[in-house]
Amino acid sequence: MTTVPRSPATEGSPLGFPVPGSAGLDVEALRAAEFPRAHERVYLDAASIGPLPRRTVAVLDAFNQRRSRPWELTAADFFDLFALSRAKIARLVNADPSEIALAPNTSFGLGLAARALPLAPGDVIVASEREFPSNVYPWMRLEDRGVRLELVPVTAEGWPDEARLLERIEDPRVRILAVSLTQFSNGYTVDLDALSRATRRTGTLLVVDAIQAVGQLPVDLARTPVDLLSCGGQKWLLSPWGSGFVYVRRGLIEQLDPAITGWMAFEGTDDFSRLTTYNPALRPDARRFELITLPFQDFAGMNASLELLHEVGIERIAAHVRSLRAPVLDWARRRGVRVTSPVDHRGSGILCIAPENPAEVHQALREAGVSCSLREGSLRLSPHCYTTMADMTRVAEVLEAAHA
Repeated sequence: MTTVPRSPATEGSPLGFPVPGSAGLDVEALRAAEFPRAHERVYLDAASIGPLPRRTVAVLDAFNQRRSRPWELTAADFFDLFALSRAKIARLVNADPSEIALAPNTSFGLGLAARALPLAPGDVIVASEREFPSNVYPWMRLEDRGVRLELVPVTAEGWPDEARLLERIEDPRVRILAVSLTQFSNGYTVDLDALSRATRRTGTLLVVDAIQAVGQLPVDLARTPVDLLSCGGQKWLLSPWGSGFVYVRRGLIEQLDPAITGWMAFEGTDDFSRLTTYNPALRPDARRFELITLPFQDFAGMNASLELLHEVGIERIAAHVRSLRAPVLDWARRRGVRVTSPVDHRGSGILCIAPENPAEVHQALREAGVSCSLREGSLRLSPHCYTTMADMTRVAEVLEAAHA
C-alpha cells in the first residue's frame, strides 16, 4: 500500500505511528500527532460523530482563511479539489473515480437510489426491520408510485435475517434489496459477499447504506459488486459534516435519470466562458448526480482525513478496534450482562451491551468522562484508531462500579 501524497497544509507535520505494512499501531503517537485532545475524555462515539484530526482542522482553517480573500482562489481550489476527493474515495472502496459522486450525506445517496433506480408499479423493495431511518423513509415514500417496501423481521438476536432476505430476492417482484453494511444499533455486519452473489444471479439491485462501515472495515467494490453505496463522512471517516459520497456501479450510471440535477451535471459546464450553450446531455460518469455548490472547504477537510486513514490503513484500524472489545466483553461475561453485538466475524468496531438499567449506566459513564451512545435499549461503544486499551479498561472499571 502506498502512502497518499500529503496536502500542502499538512506537509511536514510529524507522524509518529508506523507506516503501512508494519505490525501494530502506535496509538499514543497517533494521538499526539493528530488527536492531541484525546486524553481529555474517553471518546467512544465514532458511530455518532468522529473527531477531526489535527491536519483536517488545519486544512479547514487554511481554506476558510483563503475564502475570506476570494480573489486568491483559483479553479484548482474548487474542481481539482473535488477530483482529488473522488480519487481518494475511490481508493478507499476500490472503485473507479468515475463511479463516485460527491454528496453532503448518506441520505442524499439513498434518496437518489429511491427516485432514480428503474421501478414500476407492483415492484417490491426488501429491507430489514430496525434499519436506520435513512434507509427506510425514501423507500416508504414510493408508495405513491405503486412500489411497496417490505420490512423483513429480524432474528431472535435482533440482527438482519439474511437467510430470509436471500429467500425474498428469489421473488421476481423484488427489484431492490436495501441493506446497511453495518447496523447502527448493534454493529452487526452483513455478509456482503453472499448478498452480492445472490443479487447478481437474480438481477436484483443491491443498495448499501455504508456509513457505519466505511472507515472501520475494509470495503472492496471491485471484488464485491453492489449497485449503489452511500456514505457520509462525519463518522468513521473523521471528516466534516457536509462531506460524503455515493458510489454508482459503472454500468448503471447512464441508466439513472436523477430527479434533481445540478447545473454542472451536464456536459460542457466546465467551460465558464460558454455557459449559455445549454447542452442537454448529462455527464456520462457519476458527476451527473452531484449538486453544485457542494461545500468546498468540507471536502478539502475530508481529503485530509482520508489521507490519514490511508496512511494508517483500514485493515489495521479494523484489527485495532476489534481488539479493544476485550475488557468490556470480559466484564460482561463475568457479570452476566447481555452483549447485543455479534462477537464473531460478523462483529465490527461497534460494541453494544444491555445492562438492566442502561439509561442510568449511560449517565454514570458520562459523569466518569466516557462518551458513548444509548441506542435501542443498549449502550453503544464505538472506538476508533485513537482509542487505547487503557481507555477500554477504564470503561470496564466504570461499568463495574455502576453495576455494584
